[in-house]
Amino acid sequence: MVFLVNLARVLFSPLLEPLKGAFGVTDATVGLLATLVWFGSASPRLPVGYLLTRAPRHYVVFVSGGVLTASATLSAVAGSIEWLMVGAFCLGVSSGAYFTAANPLVTELFPDRVGDVIGIHGMSSQSAAVVAAPLVGGVLLVGSWRLAFFLLAGVGALTTIVLVVAAYATDLPEAGVEDRDFIHAARRQWRLILVGVVIVGVTGFVWNSVFNFYVTYLITTKALSQPAAQGLLTVLFGAGIPAFLVTGYLAERLPNAPLMFAICGVFACCLLVLTTASGYLALFVVSAVLGYVIHGLFPTIDTFLLSSLPDENRASAYAIYSGSMMLVQAPGSSVLGALVSAGYGFDAVFRGFAGVIGLVLSVLVVVYLAGGFPHPRTEALSIDR
Repeated sequence: MVFLVNLARVLFSPLLEPLKGAFGVTDATVGLLATLVWFGSASPRLPVGYLLTRAPRHYVVFVSGGVLTASATLSAVAGSIEWLMVGAFCLGVSSGAYFTAANPLVTELFPDRVGDVIGIHGMSSQSAAVVAAPLVGGVLLVGSWRLAFFLLAGVGALTTIVLVVAAYATDLPEAGVEDRDFIHAARRQWRLILVGVVIVGVTGFVWNSVFNFYVTYLITTKALSQPAAQGLLTVLFGAGIPAFLVTGYLAERLPNAPLMFAICGVFACCLLVLTTASGYLALFVVSAVLGYVIHGLFPTIDTFLLSSLPDENRASAYAIYSGSMMLVQAPGSSVLGALVSAGYGFDAVFRGFAGVIGLVLSVLVVVYLAGGFPHPRTEALSIDR
């Protein structure tokens, strides 16, 4: 299921150019289309977090599969860009509901291996991003963009049925039964939540804009062909598969805060190098390193939070973090599309984005060195005041 819900989020990236031609719209409009997926992914996270104080995690996972199937069908039959935007938003909703419920469930299934299992779960999710571009390429060879959404709907329905059967045949954990006070969790864990929102929100804002326009950027600025650009998008996402596994392993064994700082710093540097790189080989190397680095951030922050939050706050606090950071990063594609449509070059915007990450990272490092950064163990076990 994690493969499918992430595929729903990233499927629009390689489809932006075909959709722009099919509906006769601008970069700003297709940028908004991609942004709506991420706004959709952000929108259910707080409500689902509250729902998880009343309903079992796996019930929410089942519902997310149903929403995925219905919204993929709507996208496939959309007759206008407006209806496709509705479908995109709903596809995002399915992913947001899934991740809010499934990530705490996964850690509760394997409480002694949080970093490792988060890495494996993330790798499965990332596999969808890797196949998105070649899948779209293959679909466009035999049909229109609509076929991609019909396939997503069909496989989503089948997977949801299989998941329901498997869940009822499995003894599921009861670690979250005491998580019944959503507001209490927010008040108790606000410092950990804030750290996650700042780090992933800002960096994710930039990443969201970069990968959604990566093919367009490589074609218009780096003068690559469509197949070559699609190939580098696959490299960008493909590097995330080992990144999730390796960094999940490291996050289980190394101090998480310095690891997160290093990842964000290297990501900003890679973005600057991307603006100066030329030639396919150089762009291939930069794409691989950029993709590896950014995807290492996600298992690190999830390990930091989910291993630190106590059972009675985990799902609620994680939902607050998840929904808040998604709202911060969701406008990335729309902002980039608007800036490019206004006449700013991709390279100039990317350099500006790298500068913003560097500024935020500098503040976080100073706070950390001054002793003001929340420590996972003490923060998770702190007494209410």
